[in-house]
Amino acid sequence: MPLEDDPSCRGALDRADLLREDKAGLAALWPRARVLLLDDEGLAVTDDDGQMPVLHGVDISAGPGGPGLAIFLGVDSDGTGWFALDAQVTSVTLAGRLDLRSAAARWPAFEAAVFAQARALQHWRRRHRHCGACGGELAFERGGWLGRCGACALEHYPRTDPAVIVAVTDGKRLLLGRQAGWPARRYSVLAGFVEPGETLEQTVAREVLEESGIRIRACRYLASQPWPFPGALMLGFIALAEAAEPRVHDELEEARWFTVEEIRAAAARDEIDDGGPLLSAPISIARWLIGQWLAEMEASGPPARTDRQLGPLSGPSG
Repeated sequence: MPLEDDPSCRGALDRADLLREDKAGLAALWPRARVLLLDDEGLAVTDDDGQMPVLHGVDISAGPGGPGLAIFLGVDSDGTGWFALDAQVTSVTLAGRLDLRSAAARWPAFEAAVFAQARALQHWRRRHRHCGACGGELAFERGGWLGRCGACALEHYPRTDPAVIVAVTDGKRLLLGRQAGWPARRYSVLAGFVEPGETLEQTVAREVLEESGIRIRACRYLASQPWPFPGALMLGFIALAEAAEPRVHDELEEARWFTVEEIRAAAARDEIDDGGPLLSAPISIARWLIGQWLAEMEASGPPARTDRQLGPLSGPSG
């Protein structure tokens, strides 16, 4: 184990699980707490510059919103509480709106991570208003993190779906694919959701075979990244595969092998686009995995551990 602290083990906020049960503690945090407002479509309310406005609990308490309706997100390093609240229950009139993907590119990493957490929780609450066992209406407790059925008392918690995302190599080339609905010329690594009864390694082998017809010989876990669209966790792997020709079916429009030179040229198109293949966005774990493979190939050895902490955005679509 390394002796130094690994930044990937720290989140943007201390989620302060014990405070979720403490109604008095949340109420005490509320007046000075930062509050992120989300509209019905999951867009963040912004100021005139498209940034997160500095709103505190005391600023919006004139409306019906408050710690009872808000989702408690956690506490920052200064001890300030952070909450998320539906914009329509407040009297705030800011007109700007920003989606999460755009915020990830424009906002500081801390604020984008807070937005991602809030968006995932908002989506869960809006899609889980009734009990899946009896149909009773849910009432949310523990700072918005627990839905309790009013009829049968069954407890419901936010769910996160695990998905693998994998850089597949035959030892010399990298396998990338594209879906029909993606922007023209865009390619990414392969990905898919874990099915019941599978290990992550088995999911890697199954998904790559289903999507490309390529058989996996071995794989290794590298890193993870939350994907709040609406609530997945991407588990990144690198895998060694047989050097066969890809055969796509209904999931992909195309899959093909790329050489080191082709990947290097595609990465350069972030700056100057010469009309060739494009890679996943730099904020995504898909692009990070491609970079890890390229570094390994250029170094002719295992990739060095980096200090880069992955942010909140990536996913099956790359």
